[in-house]
Amino acid sequence: MSNLIEYEAASDEVRAVYDDIRTTRQTEYINNFWKALAHHPPTLKRTWETLKDIMTTPGELDPLTKELIYIAVSVTNSCDYCIASHTAAARNKGMSDQQHGELLAIIALANTTNRLANGYRIPVDEQFNT
Repeated sequence: MSNLIEYEAASDEVRAVYDDIRTTRQTEYINNFWKALAHHPPTLKRTWETLKDIMTTPGELDPLTKELIYIAVSVTNSCDYCIASHTAAARNKGMSDQQHGELLAIIALANTTNRLANGYRIPVDEQFNT
């Protein structure tokens, strides 16, 4: 979908979500992801609220760790958009080039060993079952 809904053309319902994104992120910029989801305001609102709750609310995981996990899942799912946006977010939260390289090595290793375990249909060790 290339038709993105800009703020000026948005409905009041969409503008309310855009305003919350701007306030929460302390920026005037609205990502293309949100502009695309704006074609279905309930999905836009629901997705934003969930992302905001998980990614911006303090929890047991620090903000950089959350972004690293998001990158890992995005790489595994081959989501170019999410890889780019969450890599930028992780860099803004302090991720170094060395950390990024190590993260990508871990993702590659996990994907390799996961496929081997699945292919060989390896039974889970009893001691790993909790």
